[in-house]
Amino acid sequence: MHAGVCEAALLLAWQGRAQAIGCMVGAPAWAQWAPELEEIDARQTEIGLHLDLTQYPLLLPPHKLGPLILQSWLRTLDSSSVRSEICAQLDAFEQHTGRPPAYVDGHQHVHQFPVVRDELLAELQQRYAGCLPWLRNTARYSNARTATPTPWRQTLKPRIIETLGSAALARQAQTRGFRQNAHLLGVHDFNGDEGHYLECTRTWLGACRSGDLLMCHPSLGAQAQDPLGSSRQQEYRVLSGNTFGEWVQEAGIRLEPLSQTLSQGLVAPGSSQCAT
Repeated sequence: MHAGVCEAALLLAWQGRAQAIGCMVGAPAWAQWAPELEEIDARQTEIGLHLDLTQYPLLLPPHKLGPLILQSWLRTLDSSSVRSEICAQLDAFEQHTGRPPAYVDGHQHVHQFPVVRDELLAELQQRYAGCLPWLRNTARYSNARTATPTPWRQTLKPRIIETLGSAALARQAQTRGFRQNAHLLGVHDFNGDEGHYLECTRTWLGACRSGDLLMCHPSLGAQAQDPLGSSRQQEYRVLSGNTFGEWVQEAGIRLEPLSQTLSQGLVAPGSSQCAT
């Protein structure tokens, strides 16, 4: 998106705190910063496509999220245009990285929406048969995992995101041979200070199980047109900080690329659909 985001992602990867970097191939900083990914060891950090239909698509005009959700659920989205956009973004990813994406997820989770998921799965199957990327599953973790009950306001956004396509994508993905993370952690409302985000990470680390994915949006600096600039910097400071590292170690958590977890059979088949 901009230099601050790119720098933060790379630094967290080199620090061993980020095991996946999602790429928005239509965003302003992509062409300049993509060569930096060559220095990333794919065995330690996976590089994936962050499919984008709402901010910097390559062919389609940017969709506002609300109308996009409505059109996708009414199935009035033009599937051929969506497929062309997916192809263009995969082409751009391959052109700049020289490899297929290790995984695919979506900016604002668009990859799980009706029509979009249909065209995405079909294209990925056609392109990468025999070596399919894993897909982000947005199923929320059970509140029963946490030591203290999570306030309902903090569970609302994860519930909404999950409802917008998690179960349907999981069913289609499993049928077609795609693998997924078990549950998604890291969803928050971008409000509050650094201390609040730090406490959120404590909750997520306490709730995580093998195969879960912690989503983050870090940045080393803010940019005027980025409404999440302050929150991004808070995330970077927490994720790169000593306290986060100590909590990971104390909990006995191993941070690793999801493909490694999946290849070891540490994510049970169908576990992506078990959130309650």
